[in-house]
Amino acid sequence: MRTHQWCFLLFNILLFHALLFGADFVEEYLLQPSPVVYTDGMVADVRERARKLDLSTARQNVSRDYIISNPDACRKPDLFLLALVFSSPANITQRNAVRRTWANQAQIQESPIKVLFFTASTESSTTQQDLIKESELHGDLIQSRVVDVSPLYGAKENTLLALRWVITFCPRARLVLLTEDSVFINLPAIGSYLRGLHRNSEDLYLGRVIQKQSPDRNPNSPRYLSRILYPDKYLPEYCEGTAYILSQDVARKVYVASSSVLAPIPADVFVGFCAQKAGVTPTHSARFSGERHIHYNACCYRHLFSSAGMGSQELERVWQDLEQKGGKCSLLKTYSGLVACKVRTYLDKMLLQNSKEQT
Repeated sequence: MRTHQWCFLLFNILLFHALLFGADFVEEYLLQPSPVVYTDGMVADVRERARKLDLSTARQNVSRDYIISNPDACRKPDLFLLALVFSSPANITQRNAVRRTWANQAQIQESPIKVLFFTASTESSTTQQDLIKESELHGDLIQSRVVDVSPLYGAKENTLLALRWVITFCPRARLVLLTEDSVFINLPAIGSYLRGLHRNSEDLYLGRVIQKQSPDRNPNSPRYLSRILYPDKYLPEYCEGTAYILSQDVARKVYVASSSVLAPIPADVFVGFCAQKAGVTPTHSARFSGERHIHYNACCYRHLFSSAGMGSQELERVWQDLEQKGGKCSLLKTYSGLVACKVRTYLDKMLLQNSKEQT
């Protein structure tokens, strides 16, 4: 091949990789939120109140907030990571799939972990009886008294009650992962990443960070946020709600700051608001998929932290394949796996959009 042909080929290879990985590179390295030095008195007050927060009396009044409280679920005092999986009351099939797959681990890199399910109240007596039996069988269920009839209100209130439970019954867990039952979570990869962080474990708010999102100004929308309540052009930076991690101190700070955030906003945005009031800046990782479902490739999934939109059958199929193939992936296999799953994910998205346009 001639020189200009080689140059053309090289240019196309570079262009292909720039299109494929450019967004992740920009997110990971160029759009990281800058640390902010807060001098606001309110921030200092929130942080001090969080440090002194004592919910020991909540143990006696636990039935007020939780139907199934499971107060002894965090017996290990040296818990490295507590994963709370939000799940609708009737989703027993999905919870069982999670139990049989990524949640079926007691430790990562010799560090103890715990996976619990957090669900809302239900108006169905049959579903409630099933939940009680499920709790007695597995011992990993917490149920709040919030009836999740409104996705906006219910999700926000249940997030607050989940944090309240953590602070009350699991105060020595160093890190808390909040996720959903339709998300695949790669606990070994997350554990390795967290252990490799060259920073103090305090003020950690880690996930796929959403930046420069405009508030919903449509008065007919359930997420309407008036200029009177929030005059700023953009919402505070926050981690997308399908999977994110808080250090124990941030869980306390978010809980304390929550009393001053009254706006009707989704739960993940709500956590971002509270974190801002507590002087906590979110940290971005492109290895969290956010709300995207990533097309399966074994080496790709060993690198990612999460993939959303996983039904029970797909979750079990993916997990079985990962266990059968076993071991770690080489750098080359990881690279080719990432290329494969990204290309297929983009193609799936394009096909879905085309099918929607045709219908």
